[in-house]
Amino acid sequence: MILWINGAFGAGKTTAAHELHRQLPNSFIYDPENVGCFIRENSPKSFSAGDFQDIPLWRKMNYEMLKMIQANGIIIVPMTIVSKTYYDEIITKLINDGVTIRHLILYASKETILQRLKTRSKGQPEAFAIQAIDRCIRAFKTDITEIKIMTDEKDIGDVVSEIAQLCNLKMTKGKSCGGQI
Repeated sequence: MILWINGAFGAGKTTAAHELHRQLPNSFIYDPENVGCFIRENSPKSFSAGDFQDIPLWRKMNYEMLKMIQANGIIIVPMTIVSKTYYDEIITKLINDGVTIRHLILYASKETILQRLKTRSKGQPEAFAIQAIDRCIRAFKTDITEIKIMTDEKDIGDVVSEIAQLCNLKMTKGKSCGGQI
């Protein structure tokens, strides 16, 4: 099974993914950003400038890799994806191929996301993440609208418990570490 954790930058995707991985045997975190970094580091700047999700090869490589590894336990994918076209090229295509995917959106208010971004970057949040907030919130209201987990007032333990319940996952490594997202 692939568990795709979507959400704006600062919504808690990576924190939730690592806590899920800690508590789920036979799980693996797959980070599509690594493919973007690979493309950027191995191609001319003119080819890989801007958002790597806009590069068709990024979408194809992630689709192919996820299809290849999907039968090897629970694959946890913490990745923001807001383009419905890109979502369809990876997630819908995998579903159409018979791959079991649970797609969840970690959702928070703009104020909460801004505060989390400031906290995680010690007061200087990344411009890209800030510029993407409105686009993410809009996309999760209109284009990519699966199950949303509201994270504004929840700690990581609450979020992970809700993910586990929604996906019928058996957590076996003990109680969540708690703490903020």
